[in-house]
Amino acid sequence: MAAQNIDLEKFIGSKDSTIIEAMGRIDKNARNILYIVDEDGRLMGSLTDGDIRRWILKSGGLNGIAQDAINSNPKTINIKDRDKGQVLMDTALINSVPVVDDDGRIVDIIFRDKAKTSYMEARDLALSDTPIIIMAGGKGTRLYPYTKILPKPLIPIGDVPILERIMNRFHEYGAKEFYLTVNYKKEMIKSYFVEQNVPYTIKYVEEDKPLGTAGSIKLIKEKFNRPVIVTNCDILIDANYDSIIRHHITAENGMTIVSSLKNFSIPYGVLDSEKEGLVKALKEKPHLSYFINTGMYVVNPDVFNLIPEDKMYHMTDLAEDLMKKGGKVGMYPISEMSFLDMGEFQEMKRMEDRIGEVL
Repeated sequence: MAAQNIDLEKFIGSKDSTIIEAMGRIDKNARNILYIVDEDGRLMGSLTDGDIRRWILKSGGLNGIAQDAINSNPKTINIKDRDKGQVLMDTALINSVPVVDDDGRIVDIIFRDKAKTSYMEARDLALSDTPIIIMAGGKGTRLYPYTKILPKPLIPIGDVPILERIMNRFHEYGAKEFYLTVNYKKEMIKSYFVEQNVPYTIKYVEEDKPLGTAGSIKLIKEKFNRPVIVTNCDILIDANYDSIIRHHITAENGMTIVSSLKNFSIPYGVLDSEKEGLVKALKEKPHLSYFINTGMYVVNPDVFNLIPEDKMYHMTDLAEDLMKKGGKVGMYPISEMSFLDMGEFQEMKRMEDRIGEVL
């Protein structure tokens, strides 16, 4: 098998790397894997976003190092058998395999050709009976003056409106029933989809007045009998939707919030002080990391009973009320690069750039 001329440094990380650093490396290398080595360069294990997600959910936080979360028994191939790498990937259903020498040090990594991985990404259509509610009634004031002409759901990302991109993504996982809560420029939204030959059903839930991100759900007359996905109309989540649904059910959550890592840099030196103004430490331009609410949720249908009639009410209100009543609100963490938001001009440009990379 011919060498692939890869930059090994992109795919090899230290066992002492922080979880946050490892997530960033995995995002940047675009292969969804990092191979973790010890201080002597010997392979210790592999790390994917799924490994990190499981570790975060188990530990409840971000404080940890790569070694804590690794798969300590990854598939490898000895340098003498390098030509059998493709067979190993096909047999083990993996997209990469490290080539190691007799001392266990990585000398190369064989990756499956991206053009040949479609069967690896086959979906089991887990959303085929899952209703999808998309909140598309807002005015999109942060995107003015674009939204003076077009409603936010119809603003194009590339050559396809964001709302259509969202529904197409869910449809890839089998979703075929969508509820759109609409208000601002709703006739324009409805007219657009009348002209499109989309392979799914769209039901419109029309507000007479703004009811918030959850209030309009009360207007839906159908009674659901399985978990429902609720999402904003201005985000794209690049994650495995099958996995999100399975996690929600397995964790026995009443609501699961899809959450994304968000890193912030403070462009100043930060003082850590004690009484009488005495400085005990100074941190230069520190980095802060949090999990944020992406605006995508999985909700059990009985939870919708908490939504009041004809009242401004948001999904965050629903989560808080559910917790007050002893219900379970969980999270499904994804990486920073897996969350694309077009709520503001800068983020919309990032979304366009990222989608351009994928297409």
